Amino acid sequence: MRWPTEEELARLRQELVEELRQKGITSPRVLAAIGKIPRHLFVLPEHLPWAYDDRPLPIGFGQTISQPYIVALSTEALALSPADKVLEVGTGSGYQTAVLAELAKEVFTVERIPELSWEAQERLRRLGYENVRFRVGDGTKGWPEEAPFPAILVTAAAPRVPKSLLEQLAEDGRLVIPVGGRFQQDLWLVRKRGGKPVYEHLCPVSFVPLIGEEGWR
Repeated sequence: MRWPTEEELARLRQELVEELRQKGITSPRVLAAIGKIPRHLFVLPEHLPWAYDDRPLPIGFGQTISQPYIVALSTEALALSPADKVLEVGTGSGYQTAVLAELAKEVFTVERIPELSWEAQERLRRLGYENVRFRVGDGTKGWPEEAPFPAILVTAAAPRVPKSLLEQLAEDGRLVIPVGGRFQQDLWLVRKRGGKPVYEHLCPVSFVPLIGEEGWR
């Protein structure tokens, strides 16, 4: 199969933006970020021809880069402002990290697989992102010394919302997380109101499991 040219990739990226708009994504900032970020640089070379299809793709180590619609929906639900700092649990290849970095002041991202974190750091450095801090470790424990966070995004599925993440969510903050079994889950927007979580269902999803002390073992 012939690899797409840069011009073709740019056209495919804009077609993806239009597809996301038709599927209900309305945030101009989120759509602009999706339209700007070269997703083809975040997938394995052998999957480059499908980089702008609206579907997840494997990135190695049993992990995936999420479907663009889910990336856009999750990010839109966070309602980020340019002054926000956001915690991301699950760096992966760094694509969702880049979307968050376009919209927030600071991104703190945790990945349990060292090789993925190192590759994402180098990838985002080459693309010029200077507002991202990386950590290798158990993402279910969050990043307590930087809490509270007005926004937290979890990119792997937990059996329940980790207590540590709820504790690190700021009052009136927003947490987006897939919760359920190992193969099928529901994506939830969790708001903290009066110190208590308030849940809003977004859609059914299928994510890789969140491994950690407060996730899957």
